[in-house]
Amino acid sequence: EGRGGVWKRDDPEDSPRRTGMTGVPKLNPKFSTKRAGTSKVPIINFEVSHHRAVAAVRLLRADKGKAFVDLLNEKANDSGENEMGYVERTLGFSTRHLDDRDIRLVTVIVAGTVRWKRYIDYLIMSLCSEEKVFSNMEPLLLQILRIGFFEILKLNVPAYAVVDENVRLAKVALRPGAGNMVNAILRKLLLLKWMVRRWIRFLGKEEALKLMNWNNSDPYFSLRVNTTNGYTRDDLVNRLEDLQVHYEKSIMDEFVRIREGMQAVLQAGLLKEGMCAVQDESAGFVVSVVDPQPGETIMDCCAAPGGKTLFMASRLAGQGKVSALDINKGRLRILMEAAKCHNLDDIITDIHGDLRLYAKESTVKYDKVLLDAPCSGLGVLSKRADLRWNRQFEDLEELVCLQDELLDSASLLVKPGGVLIYSTCSIDHEENENRVTTFVQRHPEFTPQGVHGYVPAEFITDDGFYSSSPTKHSLDGAFAARLVRSMH
Repeated sequence: EGRGGVWKRDDPEDSPRRTGMTGVPKLNPKFSTKRAGTSKVPIINFEVSHHRAVAAVRLLRADKGKAFVDLLNEKANDSGENEMGYVERTLGFSTRHLDDRDIRLVTVIVAGTVRWKRYIDYLIMSLCSEEKVFSNMEPLLLQILRIGFFEILKLNVPAYAVVDENVRLAKVALRPGAGNMVNAILRKLLLLKWMVRRWIRFLGKEEALKLMNWNNSDPYFSLRVNTTNGYTRDDLVNRLEDLQVHYEKSIMDEFVRIREGMQAVLQAGLLKEGMCAVQDESAGFVVSVVDPQPGETIMDCCAAPGGKTLFMASRLAGQGKVSALDINKGRLRILMEAAKCHNLDDIITDIHGDLRLYAKESTVKYDKVLLDAPCSGLGVLSKRADLRWNRQFEDLEELVCLQDELLDSASLLVKPGGVLIYSTCSIDHEENENRVTTFVQRHPEFTPQGVHGYVPAEFITDDGFYSSSPTKHSLDGAFAARLVRSMH
């Protein structure tokens, strides 16, 4: 009679039986010790989802070949009562009596999870940080994850319910750390589902599939030759041939592509000696949209890590200035070290600060202002695989608000007759075209200018913006718009 709490496994090697429980603590309302007609007092946990707890145990027993998937449908021979016994012995607590609706849910979840088990396991394994995390996963934890995946993918149960209930079950039946793992993996799945649905909506199913295949392929890297130091693309190609690094010449004169051999390039010191920089052509086209001309003053508003800053400075041919503003002091320092390596430190000036504050206080105006805005990075997922696990719709909403704030601030730094260039490394319309549209509505003194003549026609949208697509151009996804300020 002295069992009033819920067993929580602290050590994976501990037995799942309720041992060492003595005394009768003050009972929490979520537990009950009501007698079931015998001297045995089951611990009924009202905190967890009862049908999910039963389904997890049923899946566990089915995996071991000790149960049929649909046993709970058979009410004869006290099968339901036996089932509760299995639950209590496995989890350390009992659930309340299951009504007909609960039993139907258990049957649907168990049968569906077994049917889709291989598919679900493949997804779980792909969302684990390492394969061994999946292969070493304790059986009960795996069953809870399988239930969550089936509910999300096949039953369309509301996301918050799936996450909350399965996390709680893992924490109570196992330990808090197990709940944290369930939370992390289920949220990764929800994020992927959100992205895929969004892409299908805007791109269509066929293009969305192509995009996902691109994102999951091994990325290539592009090297931009540093012409300021007197190097040509042929010089870079010769060095790559000496290193036996396979390359492809880009459609941009200063760029070369490699898919393998980046380690050899780094070890040979090509970056340190200032021969080249790692930069995707999609970023190079953004600089082409800026169109830096000798003698101009240019502000790069969110400059770090500095690839576009260096490229713009090199286009000035020693005449003009680029101001590199960034809120991160450490990244600015790295930018200036690279500028020195490229012999551009006399062209580039670093400014540490928040654009929103700097723009209000500064009296300096610039010929051109580039705002390469913080964004979701949905155009560079092939190179930034981590981003696919760190983005959700709420993040996009916050980013959109930030992008609007930064655009408003950047506009204050543009001279009359000057140009504001807005760019992202996203392929999402909400972060790109929609931001330009709402900006112009707020700032009628700015007029969009087509990028015709600045980039090849294949990269120009119907609205005259620059847009690169991974599936159409085999480049990272990027966007840029030119906005000209009136003279008055």
